[in-house]
Amino acid sequence: GTHFFKGRNLGLLFPIAYLSERADYRGSEPSSMASYKKPEEKTLQALRDLASRLRVHSIRATCACNSGHPTSCCSAADILAVLFFNTMKYTAADPANPNSDRFVLSKGHAAPILYAAWVEAGYISESDIFNLRKIDSDLEGHPTPKLPFVDVATGSLGQGLGAACGMAY
Repeated sequence: GTHFFKGRNLGLLFPIAYLSERADYRGSEPSSMASYKKPEEKTLQALRDLASRLRVHSIRATCACNSGHPTSCCSAADILAVLFFNTMKYTAADPANPNSDRFVLSKGHAAPILYAAWVEAGYISESDIFNLRKIDSDLEGHPTPKLPFVDVATGSLGQGLGAACGMAY
C-alpha cells in the first residue's frame, strides 16, 4: 500500500505519500464508491503500459549498476503510474515548484521507480538512470533532497510516513 495525502489529510496506503493542496477533506467523510467514475478503458490501458515502462526502466537501472531492489520497484509501478500521470498536479520542468503536489517515497530502497517516473515525465533523461548509484551521480540508491523532486530523504521503512505527515501539517 501507500500513504496518500490530499490537502492536509492522510489516507493510508503504505510506502508512498502524496500531498496535494488541491482539496481539503478535513471534517468530511471519504467519498463513496457511488460517486466513483471509472476511467475509460483507453486511459486504463495507457496507465498499464506506462507502469510496464516504469518497471523496465527500474530493472534496467538496477541491472546496470548491479545493485538495488528491482522487485520493490516493480511492486510500486502501478501506483506511481496512476499518481504521477493521472492524479498529481505538477510541472515536470519545475518539480520543486511550491504549487506542485508532493510525493514521498517511504520505501526509499525503491528509488529507481521514482527516477523512472521522472524519466517518463521528461525531467530525467533515460540515459541518466544508467548512472544509478555511481559515485558521481545524483541518482543514489535512496532518494535524497539534493534532487529537486525529493523533499525528504527516505530509507528506513516507515520513515516517510512521519515526514509526510509533518509536511502535510
